Amino acid sequence: MDLLIGDVFRTGARSVPTRIAAAMGERHITYRELGQQSNRVAHVLRGLGVGHQDRVVMWSNTTLDAIPIFAAAAKLGAVFAPANALLGVDEAVEMVGLARPSLLIVDDAHAEIGEVVAEKVGVPLACMHRGSANGISLPDAAAAARDDDIGEPALRENDLHVLFFTSGSTGKSKGVMLSHRTNYLRTHPGSQLEPRGVMLCMYPLFHMGAWTLALQAWQTQTTIVFSSADAASLVAAAAEWKPTHFNAIPAVWRRILDHLEQTGDYSPLSTLRIADSGTSATPPELLAAIKRAAPNATVRVFYGATESGAVTLLRHEDMERKPGSCGVPQHSVEVAIAQDNGEMLVRSAVIFDGYFDNPEATAAAFTEDGFFRTGDLAALDDEGFLSIVGRAKDVIRTGGETVSPSEVEDAVRVHPAVADVAVVGIPDAQWGEVVCAVLVVKDGAEAPTVTTLGEFTADTLARFKRPRRVEVVDVLPRTPATLQVQRRLLIERLTSG
Repeated sequence: MDLLIGDVFRTGARSVPTRIAAAMGERHITYRELGQQSNRVAHVLRGLGVGHQDRVVMWSNTTLDAIPIFAAAAKLGAVFAPANALLGVDEAVEMVGLARPSLLIVDDAHAEIGEVVAEKVGVPLACMHRGSANGISLPDAAAAARDDDIGEPALRENDLHVLFFTSGSTGKSKGVMLSHRTNYLRTHPGSQLEPRGVMLCMYPLFHMGAWTLALQAWQTQTTIVFSSADAASLVAAAAEWKPTHFNAIPAVWRRILDHLEQTGDYSPLSTLRIADSGTSATPPELLAAIKRAAPNATVRVFYGATESGAVTLLRHEDMERKPGSCGVPQHSVEVAIAQDNGEMLVRSAVIFDGYFDNPEATAAAFTEDGFFRTGDLAALDDEGFLSIVGRAKDVIRTGGETVSPSEVEDAVRVHPAVADVAVVGIPDAQWGEVVCAVLVVKDGAEAPTVTTLGEFTADTLARFKRPRRVEVVDVLPRTPATLQVQRRLLIERLTSG
């Protein structure tokens, strides 16, 4: 029997028809309603000529109206491809065109510019509301469509299910291909449907994380609640829905904790049983604060990517003794560290299926023996715990120029007041990144400033390589086993204020 995402929705509609499948704001949709609406949309898509393995791009803000479209594409065997809602027209033309879609679907906010993009790409346009005069009105068409179950006899589990757009080092979009089998396995709860509660989601619906969390909820036939990522909205949703599971990036966790501290009311997090973080370096002090704010929750840190799915897990009980670690490999994931440059390599059953229509990028992403090149440099301690210490191409892009952190570190390290140094790129609106020297100063010495450090390195560094920012710390975060500087953790700490 093939593992097909459409069957997740068929089973939910049959098993728990009146249970809420998804909610946002004052709206919600039950499993029965989701089954019926997705069938109607699937019949409409088929009537528009969308068939097996045709791509359907959705360009939309987060809305419950996207859910039946996602389910309809899965049942029909079409490929769902959500585009970033924040793109401008030229960026959208590039990203949408990459998928060579049979249909572009937009919401009201993108209806007008969607017409422009659809015309430039040469693709039909459908509107999930009624905001475009030139596009097909999906609600009107679906209202008149049949709601009997629809399927594609040719669909198999290794067929493409979704395309998630990501950007590489060149800035050009790439379409990460995930099959039905891969997405099914990434989100499957195990051999039993263990009891679970509501899951709260802060990720937008053009992000892989949102659909992964949603499928986790739908596979367990529970409810996912979508919210914008501002702290007040998330806290209000938590107070109303009493979620047991919540996953947020470190920056959002910090906003939530600041908001709760201002209100003095931490009760909205009291129902959490699982509190997850990841996607960027998570400072130990932030994890400790999450533990205090959500005392009934198990706190976890995941490392992974769109291409790889979850790779490592740092458990609640290991956080204090393994600060800065991203944990150990999980669920049949095989991890290796490249001997030539220290890059983390990953192999598992849920690795992506390649980059759409880009065999060169796909070939470059894998080693000869099938390991995915994550692009992250990793260190392994004597207990098997991994830490991310930087990027394989660890360069700073500032004002259009490329800077090697190690070159700047070598020039700064010989300053008589410097005991230790790490150089990182800090995001900046004007320069892209600015070169930042993070210094440990010798006892009794006066810390260098941007001006004095610039004068000191004037003969050894070009002007664009000299630090534009200087920070002084007591100690640099390093891995226990290899003492490599954890650059990602430094950047997270410096940008969190």
